[in-house]
Amino acid sequence: MALILNIETSTEVCSVSLAENGQLLFKKESLEGVNHSRLLTVFIEELFAENNININTLCAVAVSKGPGSYTGLRIGVSVAKGLCYGLNIPLISINSLEILGIFAARNHAKTNLANDEIPVLFCPMIDARRMEVYTALYNGYGEEIRPVSAEIIDSDFLSELLENHKILFLGNGAKKCKNIIKHINAHFEGPITTSALFMQSISEEKFKNNEFENVAYFEPFYLKNFIATIPRNKLIQ
Repeated sequence: MALILNIETSTEVCSVSLAENGQLLFKKESLEGVNHSRLLTVFIEELFAENNININTLCAVAVSKGPGSYTGLRIGVSVAKGLCYGLNIPLISINSLEILGIFAARNHAKTNLANDEIPVLFCPMIDARRMEVYTALYNGYGEEIRPVSAEIIDSDFLSELLENHKILFLGNGAKKCKNIIKHINAHFEGPITTSALFMQSISEEKFKNNEFENVAYFEPFYLKNFIATIPRNKLIQ
C-alpha cells in the first residue's frame, strides 16, 4: 500500500496531492500566482491534519523536477528533499513536461480528437518568457518522441509533423502560442495548468520500479541557466 505525496511547483500553480496505490485521496492547490514559498508547506500540513493522516505513514514523496520556474522548482525540490530526509523515505522526481504529456495521452479518450483517424501527438509547453517555451513531444502511448528543449515559437514550429498528425498543445506555454501556430491540425483543448493531480499514476509506477533519486545530491532540472534581471525602476536614475 504505497502512500505518496505529490508536489507540483514548476509553474505559477502550487499544487499538492496525496495518493494511495495511484488513486487520489486528497489535494490542495492554488492558481493565484507564484506564492510557493508561503503556501507549499502550509498546504502539506493542512493536507495531513485535515484528513487525520499521520505523515509518518508516507512511503515516498514525488516532485516535479523541471523544467519550469527557477524559484518554483527550487522551493518544491527543497521541501520534498527535506521531507524525505526527515522521514527517511524515497524521493521520486518526474519531468514537468512528462507530467502533462503522459496525462494528456492517457486521457485522450476524453478529448474531441479521440475518434479521429489522423494520429494524435501531445505537445506540453511551459512558459519560459517572451516567445520561448520549454517543450517536448509525446505519442499516444505517452512515450517521448521529441526530447525536452527550450524553443522560440514561430509559425513553422512542428510544421512537418502537423502535415500528417494532429497535435494537442497544452500547458501554460501553449496559451501564448495559439495565435502563432495556425495549422489546421494544431489543437489547444488540452489542460493549461499543471497539477499534482496529473502525477499520481506516474509516481506510483516509479515507486513500484524503485526509480528513486539520491536525496542528498538531487537538483532540479532547470534546462537553461537562470538569468537575474534588473528591475526597470532600478535603471531610471
